[in-house]
Formats: sequence, C-alpha cells, structure tokens
Amino acid sequence: MAHQSPLISIPRKTTSDADWAGPIRSTIAHSFGEAPDSYAEEIAILQRCRQDAVRGASSDTTARDLLYKYFGQLELLELRFAEVKVSFAWHDAFTNKLTTQTSLAFEKASIIHLLASVLSSLAASQSRADPEGLKRAYFNCRATAGMLTYINENFLHAPSTDLSRDVVHILINLSLAQATEVFMEKLVDEKKAAGLIARTSNQLATMYNSLSDEIKEFTGKGVFDRSWMRLIEAKAKLFSSIAQYQKAKADSASGKYGVALVRYKKADEDAKDALRIAQGFAYQIISGSDPTLPHDAGTSIVEIAKVHAAVVEEDKKQAIKDNDLIYHDALPPEASLPAIDKLPPATPVVIQEVYQSPDVSKLIGPDIFARLIPLAVHESASVYSEEKAKLVRGEVERVELSEVEVRAALEHLGLPAAVNAWRRMADGDDADADVEVSSELVRIASDLQRSGSTDARVRNVETERQRVERELQELTAHLDNESRECERARSKHAPNFTQPPSGPQTASFRQTITANLSAVSNAATSDSQLAKLWAEIQPDMAVLQAGPDALRAQARDVALGKTQTVQPAPGESLLDFADEEQVRPQLDAAEADALRAAAKEAGDKLDRLSKVRTERDDVLKDLKAKIQSDDVSNLLLLNRRSSNVEPQLFAAELEKFRPYQSRLGSALTASNSLTSELEAIVQKVERGRGVRERNRGAKEKASRVKSWERRLQRAGATHGEVANGLARAEGFYASIEEVISDLRREIRSYVGARNTERNKMVSDIEMRNRIGGSVRSSVSPAASPPPPLPPQALSAQFGGLSLGSSHQSPPNAPSPPANPYDFSSLSLPSAFSTAPSPPKPYSAAKAPSPPAKPSYPSFPSGRTMSPYPAPPPPQPQRQYSSAYPTPSQYQAGNQAPYPPPPTGPAYPPTSGTTPYPPPTSGSAFPPPHTSNSAFPPPPPPPPSRSYPTTAGYSSSAPAPPSVPQHSYPGYTPPPPPPQRPTYAPYPPPPGQPQQSYGQPPQQYGQPQPPQQYGQPQPPQQYGQPPQQYGQPQQQYGGHRY
Repeated sequence: MAHQSPLISIPRKTTSDADWAGPIRSTIAHSFGEAPDSYAEEIAILQRCRQDAVRGASSDTTARDLLYKYFGQLELLELRFAEVKVSFAWHDAFTNKLTTQTSLAFEKASIIHLLASVLSSLAASQSRADPEGLKRAYFNCRATAGMLTYINENFLHAPSTDLSRDVVHILINLSLAQATEVFMEKLVDEKKAAGLIARTSNQLATMYNSLSDEIKEFTGKGVFDRSWMRLIEAKAKLFSSIAQYQKAKADSASGKYGVALVRYKKADEDAKDALRIAQGFAYQIISGSDPTLPHDAGTSIVEIAKVHAAVVEEDKKQAIKDNDLIYHDALPPEASLPAIDKLPPATPVVIQEVYQSPDVSKLIGPDIFARLIPLAVHESASVYSEEKAKLVRGEVERVELSEVEVRAALEHLGLPAAVNAWRRMADGDDADADVEVSSELVRIASDLQRSGSTDARVRNVETERQRVERELQELTAHLDNESRECERARSKHAPNFTQPPSGPQTASFRQTITANLSAVSNAATSDSQLAKLWAEIQPDMAVLQAGPDALRAQARDVALGKTQTVQPAPGESLLDFADEEQVRPQLDAAEADALRAAAKEAGDKLDRLSKVRTERDDVLKDLKAKIQSDDVSNLLLLNRRSSNVEPQLFAAELEKFRPYQSRLGSALTASNSLTSELEAIVQKVERGRGVRERNRGAKEKASRVKSWERRLQRAGATHGEVANGLARAEGFYASIEEVISDLRREIRSYVGARNTERNKMVSDIEMRNRIGGSVRSSVSPAASPPPPLPPQALSAQFGGLSLGSSHQSPPNAPSPPANPYDFSSLSLPSAFSTAPSPPKPYSAAKAPSPPAKPSYPSFPSGRTMSPYPAPPPPQPQRQYSSAYPTPSQYQAGNQAPYPPPPTGPAYPPTSGTTPYPPPTSGSAFPPPHTSNSAFPPPPPPPPSRSYPTTAGYSSSAPAPPSVPQHSYPGYTPPPPPPQRPTYAPYPPPPGQPQQSYGQPPQQYGQPQPPQQYGQPQPPQQYGQPPQQYGQPQQQYGGHRY
C-alpha cells in the first residue's frame, strides 16, 4: 500500500510537580517507627522517577519506558504507603480542566491514562509496510485498550472527564477497532482468502458504525474533535464497501454470479460514499493541526478511498458484462442478500500481561523501598522460613541416617581393607603384608617424634626442685648467722651494745622462706607422681617417639607374635602364635581367580558408592544454599491485599526445591543398593575354604594389634597428662625462682647493712672502753673492783617469766650457776663509773616488785644511728595458681597437687625517723629451718630497753632522773670517788633522728605471752654520767643482772 490508513491517538494528560518527601517521611516516622533520614535517598529516587515520567521525553519509546517504571514503583509504594496523602494536580486530556486530589489511586489512574496515550501514539506512528512495524502497531493498539480497561475496572469514581467510564469505553472500542484494522491489513498483505477478509471488514464496519453513533454525543459536548467523527464515518463506509467487495469475489468464485453482481453494486455505492466523506475530512483538517492524527491523515484516507472506489467500479462493470453475456443469472434484491459473517475483533492486552514481561520487569528495577518491610510481611516471611527449615531438617536427617548405615555396613564388612587383603591373598604375597595402624595412633607418633625428650624434662624438674630447696636453706642460714653474730656482740658488749635484735625485722623473711619451703615440699609429691607415671609408660613411649615407620614395623611384629610386649588373650598361648606362622595353606588356581574377580567387583562398587555419597553431599549443599538465598518478602508484599493466600503461595514456592529432594532420594536408594551388593560379595568370598582358613589367623592378628593399639593410645593420653604436668611444674619453679631472686637480693642487702652497723658499733664501744680505762686508772688507781656475784643458771634467768599468764609468779630457788648475762662482776674501767654495790638477794617469800626501768647510757661515736636503710616495703603478694593436675587426673593414688608459690617478703612499714619497727608485745621469733643450720641457737636476748623516739638530740642534755638507792643488808656501798674537773663528759652527738627500739622477742621457737615490766622511766640522755656501779640492779621479769 502506498498509503497506510491513519490511526487516531489519545490526547495526553499533563500535570505539575508533586512533593513526595514530606508525606513519606511522616509515614515512615509514625507508621514504621524508623528514622526518615535513613530513607532520604529512596525518597529522592522516587521524586526523580515521577519527574522523568510525566515531563515527557524526546521519543514515545523513552516516555513509555519511564511510565512503565514509575507505575510499577507506584504499585510497590502503595503496598507500604496505602494511606499516604500527596497533592496531585492533573489537567484533563480533552477539556484541559485542572483536577487536584490527594488520593494515590488518582495518581495511578492518571499515569495509566497517560501511558495509554503514549502507546496509541506509538501505534499510530509505526510504519506498517514491514511486518515488524505492523506487529508493533497491533500490540500497542491492544495494549492501549488493556490500559484503559484497567481504569474502568479499578477506578469507579472518575474525578475528570477523560477518566469517566463512557469516555474511556469509547477509547477502548476505538483502540480495538484500530487493532482489528491493522490485523485486516496484515490479511490483505498476506493475500488471505476473500471470505476471511470480508468477515474482518464487516466486523470493522460494524465497530466503526457503533463508534460513530457513540462519539456524536460527546462531540457536541466538546469532548472529542469533529475530525475524529468524520474519519470514523469514512472508515465505516470504506470497510463496509471492502466487506461487500470481498464477499462478491467469493460469491463469483462459487458460481453465484447474480448475488456477486448485487454485492458489487453495493460495494460501489459504499466506496463512493467513503470517498465523499474522506474528501470532506481532508478539506476540514489542516495538516499537523491535530496532534492526535498523523500529519497526512486527510491525504491518506482520500487516496485509499479513491483507489478502492476505482477497483470496485471496474470489477462491477466486468461482472455486469459477464452476467449479461455469459451467465444470465437473476439478480436477487439487496435486502434478501445473506448477511456477511463477522470475525471476532482483537482482544486487549491486560496490564498484568504487560508487566509480567521480562523486559518491563527489567525496566521497573528493584523496589525503591525494599528495606522498608511491613511487620505483617515479616511475620509471613518467618512462617515461610520455618517451612523451609522443616524441609532442610528432614533432608539432613535422611542423609545423616544413610551415611551412618553405610559406614556401619562398611566397617562390619571390613571394607575397603578386605579388598586389598583379597588381592594379596590371590597373589600369594600376604605373608609380609603391612598391618593397618589407626590414623589416630600414627598422628600421635608423628607428634611425639617432633616433640622434645620428656625424660630430660622429668630430670630437669627434679634438679630444679632440689636447687630451689638448697637456695632457700642458704637464705635461712644467712639470717641465722647474722642473728647469732648480733647476740654474741650483745652478750659481749652489753649494755653499751644498742643494735636491736634482728628477729622482728627478719620475721617476714623467715615467713616467706618457710612458706616457699612448704610449697616446694608439697610440689615434690606431684613431681614424684609425674616421675612414677612417666616410668610406667616409658617403654610404650619409646615405640611412639620412634615415629610412624617404627610404629608400623612394631605393629607387624605384634601381629606375627614376635614381640614380648604382647600379652596373649585369655585362653591363648604364645605357642599358638608360632604354630600360626607355619599354617599358611595356598589357594588353588580356581579359588585365586574367583578371589581376584570378587576383589575387582567389590572395588568397582566401592568407587561407585564413593561417587554416590559425594554427589549426595553436593546436592544437599546446593539445597541448603538455595533455601538460604530464597526470599519471598517481595512476593508476600505483592499479595498482601489477598486473604488466605499464604498456604497456596508457600506450597507453590516450596515446589522449587522438589528437584533437589528427588535427587537426594535417588542417591540414598543407590547407596543402599550398593551396600547390599557389597555385603553379598563379602559373604560369597568368606564361604571359600582357603579364605576361611586364612581369615581365622587374620582375626587373631587383628585382635592382638587392636589390643596393642589401645595400650599405646592409653600411653599417649597419659603422656599428654605428664606433659601438661611438667609444663605446670616448670612454670611453678620459674615463678618461685623469681620470688627467691627478689628475696635473696633483699636479704643480702639487709645482712650487709646489719653487719656494717654492728661492726661500727662494736668498734665505737671498744674505743670508748679503752678511753674510759685510761681515765679511770689516772683518777682512782687504787679503786678495787666490786665483788663478783654468785653465778646463776639460765633457768634462774628465765625463772621469772610467766609462760601461762601476764602476771609474774614467784621464781624457784636460784641455782648456783652464774648468770652468763650478769655483767656486774666485770670490771670495766671508766671515768664515769663508781664501785658497784652487791646485788640484793632474792626473797624466798615474795618476789620484789620491779622498780622503774633505768636507761642505759650511750656514748657518742660520731653517728650512732643505723647506717643501713630501713627494710624495703612489702612487695605485692605473688599469686601462683597451682597448674598441676589433681590426683584424679593421673590415677587413683593419693597425690598432693602443686601448691601456689609463697608470696614475696613482706616488711613492716617504716617511718622517716625509725628504721626498725617496734615489735608487738609477746611476739616470738619464728623457728628457723631445723634442717639447715649447723650452728647452735643464739643465746637469749638481754633485757628489753626503751629508747626515746625524738626528732633529734638536744644540744644540752637534761640531768638524769634520780635513781632510787636500794640498801642491802650487811653491806654499805663505798662513797663515790671524787670527780676531776678537768674531765668533762662526752659532748652530746649532733642532732639526729632518735631511734626507738622495741622490746626484743622471746626465745626462738617459744611463743610467750606479753612480759610485764616495771613502770617506764624517763629515757637516759646522752652526755649524762652513767649509772654508778654498786647501785642495785633493776629487776626485769625475775632476772637479776
């Protein structure tokens, strides 16, 4: 066709911008309870999507795609924001009247109407000269009718004229008529039968006639343009003429010449009417003035009508001539002509079919608000997830049960090891075959071969413990030696020797040492238990530590009964093992061939079984992955409006996994079948005579090897416990070594400072004694020494001590031995001393009340303060958790666990002026380690002395307090010698912090209650004359000096 029939396109609606952001943000915040800002990007995408769709594009194809996408997103949006209120303003497509509504349904209807307009425009603009263009025009006309049908079926209350049911109905009929017209053009181009074309044309004529009657009413109202009515009327006459013409040709071909001639005449009349109406349409319309019509619509329809009228007129003349000259058939009346049948018109393409197209789904893209899922959809998705979980659990249970059955069957049949044994047996070389050793035992042997020597570690732990004990005993000896030297100096130089006893100051040292020795003693029990365990498993460990190769060699010896470590089973004898070596019947040729065939068949089935198991596991893995990735949230969202759809929907979705279930079922059936076949092969082989005789010996070998393996595995497990215990022991001794190192450094520092102070003090005392002796000899050379006191025993010295209470008790009768600490008989020449008075004897009836305690003089010798620093503050307590296992970890025997290492030395706090803390009343020295020191215990300490604690010495010492004079019966003290004025007393020492020394502790190892002393006296001031000899000695706890 030179010209194609013009098609009418629907005018387009226009709109202004709409604001989606505010209403959607409010809905997200109030209905979903989420932050609207997190969906700002999605809101912007939706806003841009609408702008692109309604503003128009450069081509109808692009506009159609954008409208497809926007309407698809609107459908998804309505599932979440059904109640959203957005102001939408649209102009009517025919009247251009503005309509504004906040309903989302109005927006959807307007978009569909706009999409129908674009589709009709695409249909009208297609070139139908080629088949593809004709197909596109046909589909677009039908799709236009489908879009408009969706509006009439889903939007009942039209807010505007273009969306009213009557107008939309007219547009639907127009689209379907034009689609039928395109279809008829295809029939004509393909030269189909005249009867088919006649029926199609008759249907078209009827449709256009009906449209012409319907459109007249709205044309008068100004809805449709008059050009539409003229074009529809011209097409109605044209297709009526075509129908009569094609039917006349059909009648003429069937020999109905009279009827055909009448139809030719009717067709000629309609063709002339169509040409007349078309010429009027062409005169009325201006080219390009109506956007709903092609620019050449008038010219095209006139040419089409003119050509058709000419063809009809020529054929009519020919038919008249032929009938007059040849046929002479009677002409029936026109009213009596049979009606032409009608071909059903084209059907609309529903919107669901359009959007199910893969191309359209791709255009729509993913849901913009996919992250925003309503709670109801979440609940439905959870139900579906549980259905999927049930399916997976069922399949997993089936697979696991099948795997357990297959493994149990293979282990019972001894496969695949039995197949290798059959091959060796058939070849006759199974005598020296390797024995299968369990993989776990091989792994243990490999690990032990790479590890170090455990025997050396056991010896190292023992050596380390002995070294720790020796070092602790040496530290105790250092403290004992220092204490002994201090007491020796005190007994020799009393009362001038003022160094305090070391007992209270070393109590923390001794406690730490004792605690460490106790911990080491307890650890020795664990060490011995470890050594015992190691001795028990050492022979078996030698086999394991030799490595896997030596282990396999040992296994062969065990299987053959060549090792002495293998114990025969109850009822067996080692003689049976030797006999077994001799009984090795050979298989005959037929039995050997049958055995080879059975081994080959069993090997093939084992390979096939392995492949089936692998495929089964792969299918199960794929099923799990498929179920994990399956998500029906979008599907549930789309079907949210439907009620009771979930069961049917879930059942349909679960059908996707049916192929995987079928494959798993086939794999399980195949594995069971193969297992049964293998069992039959094994039973057939074992019925053979030669195999049966050899199997009897093989079972005994396997029993011996299994017993040997179990013993080695127990040894390996015990070795693990021993190794763990050794690791804990090494950590224990490493920790205690740190404590000993700190303790050694502190004790050495303390002992060194005490020795330095003592040596200096002794040197000063000896110097003062020498100076005092020379002065006395020059002042009173004739002075006689005081008479010696009777000796007293040590028991008498401590007789007055109250061991049971804080009150003094009368002492026993004094013993004749002399008191080793009674220095009254000593003659110490001094410039400040007088002749001493004899002591007052004890009263047998009652012990005298202790008088005021005197203070002994001290002589300045430079610095008399302690030259060594105060003991360091207590170190943080070290906590050592015992890592050694409890006895239950080793065996039933009793075993002491490793104790935690004792804490480091803790020292009493010191002050800025007193480096030695005062001891508590009644304290006792802790007993020293009895197994360490070879020295005798030190002598008892001298009486307790109290020195003032002052910030410094006074430059002018006050006069000493008066000392009460005691009279002794039968003895008169001599008068004191005259003082020489040329000898002044020793000047007081420079101002230094005064030390305050506490009372010395009681005898080592004898804790005593607090000893009662007399009333405290004012301290003896430096620089005052010492107490004169001959005055009565004070009583201290029942002792007399």
